[in-house]
Amino acid sequence: MNCQAQTPMLLGVAAAIVLAFSLNASAADADAAKMLARENSCFKCHGIEKPKDGPSWKEVADKYRGKAGAEERLIKHLTTGVKAKFPDGHEEEHKNIKDKASPEAIKNLVDFILSL
Repeated sequence: MNCQAQTPMLLGVAAAIVLAFSLNASAADADAAKMLARENSCFKCHGIEKPKDGPSWKEVADKYRGKAGAEERLIKHLTTGVKAKFPDGHEEEHKNIKDKASPEAIKNLVDFILSL
């Protein structure tokens, strides 16, 4: 194979490697997300796979995945104390984690939830 024939193939391989690294770099840090959730008692009301008093995070991901503004909506939910509705119909203010976590940590938690 001559050099001209190899160039497109090498460019394709290089592009695939760059894409793999960029996807991995933007992936949520699951361990950090779970630690933040534990520190804020999120698992008291939410399971990852199974609902508790609140929906499972898998259900949340299924509801919001691919929707415009999903990340912003979930960040707002975690940081403003908006009302959460329970299966029995009552409402309570959702726990606000804004004062206990950096914006980056909160975004990572939301990205983890949406990745499920």
